[in-house]
Amino acid sequence: MSKPATTAAPNPLEQLRKLSTVVADTGDIEAIARVQPTDATTNPSLVLAAAGNPAYQTLINAARDEAGRKGAAAGVDQLIVGFGSEILAQVPRWVSTEVDARLSFDTPATIAKARSLIARYEALGLGRERVLIKIASTWEGIRAANVLEAEGIRCNMTLIFCLPQAVACAQAGVTLISPFVGRILDWHKAQQPDEDFDGARDPGVISVRGIHHYFRARAISTLVMGASFRNTGEIRCLAGCDLLTIAPKLMDALAAESEPLIAAIEDGESPDCADLGQLSESRFRNLLNDDAMASDRLADGIRRFAQDQLKLERLLAA
Repeated sequence: MSKPATTAAPNPLEQLRKLSTVVADTGDIEAIARVQPTDATTNPSLVLAAAGNPAYQTLINAARDEAGRKGAAAGVDQLIVGFGSEILAQVPRWVSTEVDARLSFDTPATIAKARSLIARYEALGLGRERVLIKIASTWEGIRAANVLEAEGIRCNMTLIFCLPQAVACAQAGVTLISPFVGRILDWHKAQQPDEDFDGARDPGVISVRGIHHYFRARAISTLVMGASFRNTGEIRCLAGCDLLTIAPKLMDALAAESEPLIAAIEDGESPDCADLGQLSESRFRNLLNDDAMASDRLADGIRRFAQDQLKLERLLAA
């Protein structure tokens, strides 16, 4: 009599899917189809990297045509929505599409750009409920998100490096925030190169855990999505966070590991800081300014995304 077939134990990536919503952090449509995430996030840097793949030449050509008719900025909008529409064919829920980082300190321009991107998606038959508009978490960006959410345009607030940014976003009623892990680690390693920041000592991990606990202790509905991972250890330390957006190569690395993955974040844990209360513009700016790491990383992130936006414009103008 033959023995019944045994079922292989789930790998760590499969175990993670039961604890957190797994999101693909890439513009590579083929990779998204392979790793099968719930959602996907993009930014100008990821789209620029994917645009070098000959498989996406049709999208590039359409964007170049748009740039020729309406200018380079319109061409980039065509390109990122083109990638987003292809991604939505591979995921069951959301794609995040980023507003031009050069608008990060201009509330009306951010609102106008977000509406324009949503209009492009809707012209393709893709409703706004499938799209998260990514906006840098400056005071101006947060105010724009407050207006957009009231119009039914969901927002993913990015480049978050400290609790005051996260709290201000939640008070604006945003759908989701993306606090960064790896870029915080990078800053601290540059300041203290001999310090041991492994595992739970990782300052990026500590930051995101603190934000998640603060939100859940107060029943804040805004979702927390850990982002910008440097290694699988950071992912393991945030298992149980609402969402985690992960590059496909790190998903592959996690799936290949033998050590089981367990929940690292549990609801009901107490936050490590007092309630910040309702944040005014002046208090927000002062708290951000007082945090050397957060203010530095926010400015650096905006510059980097703006540079890659410009590279995309030049690519389409070539």
